Amino acid sequence: MDAIRQGRGAVAAMFLANGFVMGSWAPQIPLILPRFGITESVLGLLILVLGLGAVGAMAGSGWLIARFGTVGVLRIFAPLAMIALLLVVLAPSMPLLALAMAVMGAAIGCMDVAMNANAVEVERRMGRAIMSSSHGFWSLGGFAGGMGGGVLIAAMGAVGHAALACTLALLAVLLALPRLLRADLPATDQAAGDHPAARPGHWPKGLAIYILGLMALFSMVPEGAVLDWAALYLKQELGAGIAASGLAFGAFSGAMAVMRFAGDGIRNRFGAARVLRVSALVAAAGILAASLAPGSAWAVLAFALAGLGIANTVPVVISAAGNHGGAQAGAAIALVTMMGYSGILIAPSMIGWVAEAVGFRWTFAAMALLLLVVAAQAGRAAGADGAGPGRH
Repeated sequence: MDAIRQGRGAVAAMFLANGFVMGSWAPQIPLILPRFGITESVLGLLILVLGLGAVGAMAGSGWLIARFGTVGVLRIFAPLAMIALLLVVLAPSMPLLALAMAVMGAAIGCMDVAMNANAVEVERRMGRAIMSSSHGFWSLGGFAGGMGGGVLIAAMGAVGHAALACTLALLAVLLALPRLLRADLPATDQAAGDHPAARPGHWPKGLAIYILGLMALFSMVPEGAVLDWAALYLKQELGAGIAASGLAFGAFSGAMAVMRFAGDGIRNRFGAARVLRVSALVAAAGILAASLAPGSAWAVLAFALAGLGIANTVPVVISAAGNHGGAQAGAAIALVTMMGYSGILIAPSMIGWVAEAVGFRWTFAAMALLLLVVAAQAGRAAGADGAGPGRH
């Protein structure tokens, strides 16, 4: 039992470190434009490279997990993911910057799938769900990285901040690696779908599961928009300084962390469909308020409200996919997860092109419309109430 408890703490540390690096990346984004003299649309292409690297790595990580186990994959890709931000910040030219961002995306993508797979094994051994709180640790890491990033950049410069953030994250990963639960799922279970990327070509049939996938996508597009563009929105359109611009994603992630740690209890009391509907409406209100904010302080508060709402949308949708009738659970989860992650990893690059044409206020307002669609379709997630361990 001690090994299981240590494994629970170790996988939580992986989520925390991953979120911390992503949160530290957010306040670095606005600095890329003046550094290379590029526009938002070019930055959008670079972010697309990062997203394609992550999604491509996710598609192949199932095979790696089946071959080497979750701990084996994390031993290679978790340390790489922790230092990739420094590689991006140190890149001396546009081609090397694009390469560094592709490496960062691939490393974070592989780490993401492997740590989720390891969390599934911990759930099985503990006999209860831990996935929502694991994602809560990711949000907590994002909160710490985003809230402190702007201040540290202002005090230490971009390179100093990246070096410190990567060192702290790497230390956390190296301390956690020996304590990860090593009793990985057998290959037969992986092929059955417990690791969503293990059978990337096997998708379920039926329109209903694809609607759930769109709901995951529409929930994660706003999350990706806040991660990659909120700092630039505060800086360019609301006049915030470097230190203040990093607060948007930090507040968003902090609010998400609080709500994710409370998410399972709330869902058990009120039911999945009701929680999803209210969550999506609150998120839509927060994103809309951010787009209308008269100043950076109001925008930060609005993004925090959006984080409270978005926190439990994707866990509920993925849980509903796992209990979707008429489809193999693993294939359904795989489809919904991949569609959802496209929203946070690939869609933000397109947001940059739109924002350059119409501005960030209109762009964020459009995110609210996506969340209203999720609220309208919330009844489709009622099946999540039958979820057991590993379905959260």
